[in-house]
Amino acid sequence: MIFNDLVQVAIELPGYKENIDKKIAAVNAPGKSAFGRAADSVEQLRKQIASVPPPVPPAADGQSASKGRRVAANPNSRPLAVQIVQEPGNELQYVASLAKPFLRPLAVFGMVLIFSLYLLIEHHDLRNRLFRLVGLQQLNLMTLALNDATQRVSRYLMLQLLVNACFGALFGIGLYLIGLPYAALWGVVAAILRLVPYIGSLVAAALPLVLSLAVFDHWGPPVMVFVLFAILELVTGNFVEPWLYGIHTGVSSLALLLATVFWAALWGPAGLILSTPLTVCVLVLGRYVPQFSFLHVLLGDEAPLEAEALIYQRLLDMDEQEARAVADRYLKEHTLAQLYDSVLIPALTMAEHDRHKGALDAVREGFFFLSMKEMLAELPDDSLRSKPEEAEAASGPKPEWPSGRVICIPANDEADEISASMLSQLLELGGCAALSFPVDPDMLHLMQVLEPSADDVICISSLPPFAFSHAKTLSRQLRSRFPMTKIVVGVWGFAGDTKVALERFPAPRPEYLVTSLDLAVLAVSAPVEAPAEV
Repeated sequence: MIFNDLVQVAIELPGYKENIDKKIAAVNAPGKSAFGRAADSVEQLRKQIASVPPPVPPAADGQSASKGRRVAANPNSRPLAVQIVQEPGNELQYVASLAKPFLRPLAVFGMVLIFSLYLLIEHHDLRNRLFRLVGLQQLNLMTLALNDATQRVSRYLMLQLLVNACFGALFGIGLYLIGLPYAALWGVVAAILRLVPYIGSLVAAALPLVLSLAVFDHWGPPVMVFVLFAILELVTGNFVEPWLYGIHTGVSSLALLLATVFWAALWGPAGLILSTPLTVCVLVLGRYVPQFSFLHVLLGDEAPLEAEALIYQRLLDMDEQEARAVADRYLKEHTLAQLYDSVLIPALTMAEHDRHKGALDAVREGFFFLSMKEMLAELPDDSLRSKPEEAEAASGPKPEWPSGRVICIPANDEADEISASMLSQLLELGGCAALSFPVDPDMLHLMQVLEPSADDVICISSLPPFAFSHAKTLSRQLRSRFPMTKIVVGVWGFAGDTKVALERFPAPRPEYLVTSLDLAVLAVSAPVEAPAEV
């Protein structure tokens, strides 16, 4: 069908000669507009200047030595113009000059076709040789990498086929509605040529645009053809393709654009066609080979920074608004306890490590802790408004809370104080009467004023890097002063064995050692007879 349409277009094209001549004449005609009159004036002036004969310099002696006779100089004489005319070529030379621009692309296409056929025929042998080259110890890793690359490239090729088919269908329908002949042909050609990014699209638009200039008497349909293609190409090439390919190939949209420029500069049109598959293979290489992991970070679509690192970085930059936005986005999909355990407490831990190393100056340290306290004052209410199920759980059946008070105290510094406030908030949301206290140099004196009883629970909050040393000291002092009071020690973010860690505490030990706020809430409501680790 496409071949017959092409033949029919070639047959009918001479019939449009009159329309083509009119449009060429309209473009070349100066017209009656101001611009046309100005162009005509400039052209007339140029002709007048060209018609003035150049001055002839007088001879030195007014004589000519030709044949020994005196000859009078002719004032109107001008030098003769010399024009070099090439010898007209024959038909063979004309055909050669016409075919020369197409020979190199055809040669490249032939090489690609031959190599592709051999690669397809010998792909099992090539795969086994690759395994042998990598080593028998890496068979599992290379199998996973090849399967991953195969799936990603296959998804990309399928999506490219669907996107180009939809583009060609919409383009053909639009041309049919405009009234351009052989609209189906141009839609199919556009879908095929878009396999070559950017360049193929321009060629696909040029063919129907030139035909519309020849077919129609007025300028409306050619303009409509151009607008139709421009809208489809802008939406598809700049929004649909980067977003769709980025999601299903694992490559970020910006990396796809940069990779297209790189491979096109390296290999030309062939690089344009292969840019996305090659980038996917490079991404898989960075994912499975540790030495090239930076490629996975640079090209992948995964979040470059986790939420806790992003919040800490934004607060270091004193951008409280964006840090709060990160917390709000996380809170839309997670509970308040998960936000505290997985985001804010790790951010506090990063700040503590930098503070103890001396890498955190006083201004940023103060801003960081103040911003964290402000977020803690607002996040619980936002959580209950955004998650009705949390509000229902807070007002639902209550666990067996202790009959006395729950006292949350920091082990040493301001970061411990903020984490103690988090635990107090979660207990209050669950219906438990909890108290949270700031850092006090004389914490024992404060506890003597409170006089904890056997019905009360003391929760010690501590953060790395010196969590155990401060928690052990404070726990031993409290146990010696209040032997009947239940003590829960929270070492937030500890990843080791809590049973072994609890044995590091001097006797008499605390009842519970927990590593997260969720576990601390369970430990507060658990009976004292329970095992001494959670």
